[in-house]
Amino acid sequence: MRGTELVGALREPQFRLLWLGQATSTLGDGLVPVALSFAVIQTLNGSATALGIVLAAHILPLVLFVLAGGVWADRLPRQIVMLVSDVVRGTVQATIAVLLLTGSARLWQLIVLIAIYGTAEAFFQPAATGLVPATVSAGRLQQANALLGLSRSCAFVIGPAVAGVIAATTNPGIVFVVDAGTFAVSATSLALLRLSLAPRADERRSFLADLKGGWHELVTHTWLWVIVVWASTYLFAVVAPFMTLGPVVAKQSLGGAAAWGMIAAGWGAGSLGGGLLALRWKPARPMLVCSMLVLLVAPAVGLLALRAPAPLIAAAQAVGGVGMGFFSAVWQTTLQQHVREEALSRVSAWDWMGSFAFFPLGFVLSGPVSRVIGISTTLWIAVTWAVVSTLAMLLVPSVRNLRRLDEPEPEEVLAKLSGEPAEAFHGG
Repeated sequence: MRGTELVGALREPQFRLLWLGQATSTLGDGLVPVALSFAVIQTLNGSATALGIVLAAHILPLVLFVLAGGVWADRLPRQIVMLVSDVVRGTVQATIAVLLLTGSARLWQLIVLIAIYGTAEAFFQPAATGLVPATVSAGRLQQANALLGLSRSCAFVIGPAVAGVIAATTNPGIVFVVDAGTFAVSATSLALLRLSLAPRADERRSFLADLKGGWHELVTHTWLWVIVVWASTYLFAVVAPFMTLGPVVAKQSLGGAAAWGMIAAGWGAGSLGGGLLALRWKPARPMLVCSMLVLLVAPAVGLLALRAPAPLIAAAQAVGGVGMGFFSAVWQTTLQQHVREEALSRVSAWDWMGSFAFFPLGFVLSGPVSRVIGISTTLWIAVTWAVVSTLAMLLVPSVRNLRRLDEPEPEEVLAKLSGEPAEAFHGG
């Protein structure tokens, strides 16, 4: 495949417009985590516990309201839902910027504002999953998701370093000014989209009926609900302990913040590679390949448990990042291909809620559990669960046998090679 064709989705005007807005907005998102940490701990003289409360104020509303976001994204034009979310989040970031730059910020204000941000994001994410297929041709859908993933990966490689310099040399509020501006760009791109709206059902249903409809669509696809259940346990038992205990190990044994920064950068670089791989490779059995690539995450967790040198852990993180970067693009594409368009946002909402349901609890429990059984033991449990749960998922036939919908069926391939009609291979 030629290099220009790898980004062929950008030649389609509606997707190009969406991508420009989302890439700009994501760059702002990549700046915020470091700036927020500086704002709480340095500017407001807060503790690690205070920072944890602020971070939880973002995640909990996202989990609580994402189902409502999915219902409304299937009822209303999705670009309008996304645009309103962008306006609300941009206003939140601008307000935080004013509070920080004027020196009048208080911890409770940040908690309230971040909670509003998380609530608005709960409406944005399901709508975004449903909107992408409407902006790009079906054959370029995985490519479009990979390009969006690449922009996210780039943002979270570049953003933290830039935000660290800004926050350390000036005021963290500057970062929030920039992020508010990126939301204005995203909202403008959404307002300029010209899409043919898919017909929606005319019958008026209750909110609970719509919610139940999304649930029914989810459980109808065994491969889908199995992966959502797996993801919820994986984030709880593998990702949360790594993210919580990793900085502690780095501080105790690996050289401190610089070592942890190197490890984080390794993940970002790997996810970039995974996105590039997704531009080129469209496996016939997407979930089989993705599940096998997820196993690449385990070595980095094991090396952290062994307190191996930071460059070695970073290299292992890069390998794991390739697997997860590829998984992210292909998962979105598979969801968009196999779920009915009119239920796509609601199913995406169930996916978000189910996957993240126990993530905050994982953050809360990792520290206390490690104090009882030790950091290394906790991390080895995470390694074990990463391997065992992923292999168990592969035992489910509908996961490993699921085929990409734009991949020719075996009968069609055989027919093309033999010159016989495809029906002959079905006994028709």
